[in-house]
Amino acid sequence: MENFGCTLCPRRCGADRTRETGRCGGGARAKVARAALHFWEEPPISGTRGSGAVFFSGCPLGCVYCQNREISQGGKGLPVDTAQLANIFLDLQRQGAHNLNLVTATHYAPQVIAALEMAGDRLHIPVVCNTGGYETVETVRLLAPYVDIWLPDFKYYSSVLSGKYSGAPDYFPVACKAVKEMVRLAGPPVFDKQGLMKSGVCLRHLVLPGCRKDSLQIMDFVGDTFPRDALAVSLMRQFTPTEACSAFPELNRRLTTFEYESVEDRLRELNFRWCFVQEKGSAGKEYIPCFDYTGVL
Repeated sequence: MENFGCTLCPRRCGADRTRETGRCGGGARAKVARAALHFWEEPPISGTRGSGAVFFSGCPLGCVYCQNREISQGGKGLPVDTAQLANIFLDLQRQGAHNLNLVTATHYAPQVIAALEMAGDRLHIPVVCNTGGYETVETVRLLAPYVDIWLPDFKYYSSVLSGKYSGAPDYFPVACKAVKEMVRLAGPPVFDKQGLMKSGVCLRHLVLPGCRKDSLQIMDFVGDTFPRDALAVSLMRQFTPTEACSAFPELNRRLTTFEYESVEDRLRELNFRWCFVQEKGSAGKEYIPCFDYTGVL
């Protein structure tokens, strides 16, 4: 991390991360809470052997319903240097991971790039950038030479909702620019003979309780903006209320079948070439990873 005010994420907090942590919670070294094979991504990402997920600590957002709250906002994680991070990447490949899945890593872009360069040609599986979608175009371009697959969230249409639940009223315009740039840089999705994704963008949207109309607006925007073969679209049903949701009664419940299926119907009407939906049983605390430093210690 260079010694200047940090502008890696849209918060542009200006922190000197050689001396202090930024708004995201990140400092000079990347922090990692778990690195293991992960089987709960979209089928073309997880495949049969799992995605090599590296869960980074901190986040540019602050979603009240975040399932990974203990690492995204609670600070849990171990600092790693460049050599350690490169070895984590290579060890996941040795375990048989179909890809390297960098989960919420963009606020550590310089550290991640340094580790990927250190791993070099020894790392030959696709690199996935798994992000909340709240990114600057500059950071997307910085990472693009190292990323094969972009896996961004597209959380909100409404500035009221994004401000209330993620402290980011500018989420929609920021995410629009970032996702458009990802699609431009990555090109249309490419899959191998086994159906595994090799490159491209898979855009995710999590349906929230009480926010069905906002989700429908997101679907309409995606349909109006992108050609049907420009990206894959994944509609998620996995919302699970967290303790923090008790302060937001409208979120403190499970998603109803009607809420999800009405958005699913809209997605299917759009006729994207590749789309993925989740079964009702995908929601539950059993799907939240255990951040016990597996693969880091």
